[in-house]
Order: sequence, then structure tokens, then C-alpha cells
Amino acid sequence: MTEMTILAFALVAFIGIATPGPTVLLALTNGSRYGVRRAIAGMVGAVLSDFVLIGAVALGLGALLAASEFWFTVVKWLGAGYLAFLGIMLLRSKGTIQVANEAGSAAPVSSAAIFLKSFLVAVTNPKGYLFFTAFLPQFIDPTAPQASQYAMLALVFAVVDFTVMFGYALLGAKAAAFLKRSGAVWLDRLCGGALLALAGSLALYRRATA
Repeated sequence: MTEMTILAFALVAFIGIATPGPTVLLALTNGSRYGVRRAIAGMVGAVLSDFVLIGAVALGLGALLAASEFWFTVVKWLGAGYLAFLGIMLLRSKGTIQVANEAGSAAPVSSAAIFLKSFLVAVTNPKGYLFFTAFLPQFIDPTAPQASQYAMLALVFAVVDFTVMFGYALLGAKAAAFLKRSGAVWLDRLCGGALLALAGSLALYRRATA
């Protein structure tokens, strides 16, 4: 695997990750609600899911989901249901931002809960498995040992993913600093509506057939 291959992969990964999806929307929301420092727990959860997804694809799970309508449907509805649940919770939010200038304004949320939420959002999205199944082999040299190549791509993707999410969390934190309570409510509702839209698109998503 050459440096140019890794650079091309990082560029394509950045474009794909920067396009708003569930994990970056959660990073934005976590940054606005809890501040960047606490939002890092969610970023770590999403990054761990990157390793799980890429590892699963390397072991053939992505191919299984592409071939099995049953397992694809199971994972799809788990992911769509969880996204819908998070979206509804944000729509019902009353703008309970937990940044430094409003300390104690809401019940504390543990870092473990923030971590788990982001991890589950990513790991229950079948589109992620299918994306990596189609995307990763284009950067893999079939004549060289594949395990080390998948490990390298996973590391590069994780670094890019964390960097993008950190930027979204920082944006959310900066926005929260200028928002009053009513503004915080609308920020939560905007992200909640986006998550519901993503849940709907996932529910309507169909596995490609030959």
C-alpha cells in the first residue's frame, strides 16, 4: 500500500464523513449540550464502531449483509429504530444544555452513556457495512497481506472521523455559547428532525440486488 493510496483514501473518507450523517450530528449535539470535552466520549464510541465495522467487513460480515435479505433487514430496523428514538428525544428536548455557563441546568449524563449512544448509532447502520464492503477493496492490494492493509485503512479512517467529529462538536459548543434557552431548543429540534429524516431514509433503504 503506497502513500498515495493512503492519501487518496483519507481524502475520500473525509468527503464521506464530512457530509452530515448520524454520528457527526450526534457530535454536533453533544458539543452543544455538554461541551467539547465531554463530547469526546461520543467521538471515541464512533471511532470504536469504525474499527468494528471495518473488522467485520474484513471478516466477511459486509458480504453476508449484502447477500442475506433477512440479516440486512434485522440490522436495518435496529438502526432505524434507534435513530428514530434519539430523534424523538431531541424533538422533546427543552434545551437542556450542560455547558459551563449553564452548569447544573440539567440532570448529568454520564460519559459512558454518551459513548454508548454514538457507538450504537454507527454499529447498527447496515449502510456502513455495505459502504465499507464496496469502498475498502478499491484500496486493498490483493497481492499483499490484507490484514495489515485493513488495519491501516481502519486507523486512517478513525483519525479522519475523529477530526471531523471534533470540528462538529466544536461548532456545536460555539453555537451553544451564543444561544439562549429558546435557541437551544431549536438546535435540539433541528438535529432531532435530521436524525428522524435519516431514520426514515434508512428504513426505506433497500439492499442492492444483482
